Amino acid sequence: MLKFCYNNGSIDMNSSNLLQAHCAAGYMEMKDSVLGVPNLLEQTEKSLEEISYWRWSELLVALKQCQNLSTVLDYYSNSMMLEKCMDTIVGRMFLASEASPCPSTCSTDSSSGGVRFSCDSKSTESIKTSSFSSRPCWWFEDLVFLNPVLVEMLVRSMITRKLEHGLISRFLMYYQKARFSSTIDVSEKIKILEMVIDMHYDMEYYHNSSIPFKTLFGILRISLSLNISKSCRHKLEAMIGSNLDQATLDNLLVPSPYGISYLYDVKLVLKFLKAFLRRGGSVVAPTRMKKVASLIDLYIAEIAPDPSLRPSKFLALATAIPDSARDSYDELYHAMDMYLEVHGQLSEEEKVKICCGLNYDKLSPQACIHLSQNTKFPSKSAVQALISQQSKLKNLIQSTPATSPLLNGSSPPFCFTNVNAQKGNKDKSNDQVVLYSSTGDFDASSDNERLKAHLQGMQWRVMELEKICKKMQTQMAKITKSKVPPNSYARSLPKLCS
Repeated sequence: MLKFCYNNGSIDMNSSNLLQAHCAAGYMEMKDSVLGVPNLLEQTEKSLEEISYWRWSELLVALKQCQNLSTVLDYYSNSMMLEKCMDTIVGRMFLASEASPCPSTCSTDSSSGGVRFSCDSKSTESIKTSSFSSRPCWWFEDLVFLNPVLVEMLVRSMITRKLEHGLISRFLMYYQKARFSSTIDVSEKIKILEMVIDMHYDMEYYHNSSIPFKTLFGILRISLSLNISKSCRHKLEAMIGSNLDQATLDNLLVPSPYGISYLYDVKLVLKFLKAFLRRGGSVVAPTRMKKVASLIDLYIAEIAPDPSLRPSKFLALATAIPDSARDSYDELYHAMDMYLEVHGQLSEEEKVKICCGLNYDKLSPQACIHLSQNTKFPSKSAVQALISQQSKLKNLIQSTPATSPLLNGSSPPFCFTNVNAQKGNKDKSNDQVVLYSSTGDFDASSDNERLKAHLQGMQWRVMELEKICKKMQTQMAKITKSKVPPNSYARSLPKLCS
């Protein structure tokens, strides 16, 4: 400014002094012309109009000046200098991406505890003196010096110019890894990571971008050791949850935070599920829903042996998925079986609550028979499983075509006979119900082969069902008359089922 004043308004403007001169002229209000000579502010603004002709290295120098002048950065953050510099830099990036549209040549990788960047700098000098390079990621390393505030401004400008979102995401992850590998304190790491999350969230939710799931979980792993803000954590959980069908079991096995007794962070997975269901709603594709249901069943089976897992958390996971998403409940039943085995101290009431997550109609015959003989499950569940199988058998018989030999005879295809009653045995405590076919051996047509095999496999189950139901009625009548404690009945029922 002194040179300008004592040199009759003449000064050599360049990238290294333009920002300082512009700030000084603005602070000193050097706006009016003197003796026909443009004042300093006017000259700096005129020089800024030629910024598009600057070399890449000169643009970086100007950008560094914007960052280094921290005392005036806030005041001039929206100044003509910074805006023009950002626009010009993003314009060079856009030209580079147009010239080389394939972004797969640039990647970041971490190994041996360090960070390796695949974008080499052997052609740095040529890059700085040219408009663009053949590599779309050639500018990554040059912009690592920026602080999170300027990176956010730069990224928003990239989004406005419609730069490819995948390239922006890779730059953000490159920037985060490069800065974390240097010596910075925890507070600076938190600022960087929060900025990375905010930018990814904006791209996905406001610009319909699809962020790779691997990238999101990479950010999550880093955030576990940092105390980022709740709003950023919620944004990250929402992004992961909305793409939960892309996850694997290993992705979900996140260790619990310090001070939590659970082996894995079940609460976090529940948040993912909530985000998936809330964003998808009724329009989520059935294939995506079934994929998530299968993944959650695998996760439940993995955490079931955890002795510290509370019943409420287990049940919340089991019931979080809509019933329509599961074609079979066998996997969930086996997970419950494992959970009840590890948590043998649970009360009967707690066991009944856990079993509320089962749909007995979607259990296979083998699972139902296993459940009816499983002493770890409450007696009520055993009865429901057998009743469900009886209902399935009746529906199968009723849905058999009339042309089938099974339903075409004059006598009913199946008869139930009380053996002891036929023999005149008065001891009703040993009633035995036998199922037999009055039409002889099965001789189903080729169209009913599948039904025939199923019915043959169900014969002995129906016999057991009828016998147990009669025993149950007798036992319940005794309880009503003698007021036997419910626990005594609960202990005797599994013996009847076995």
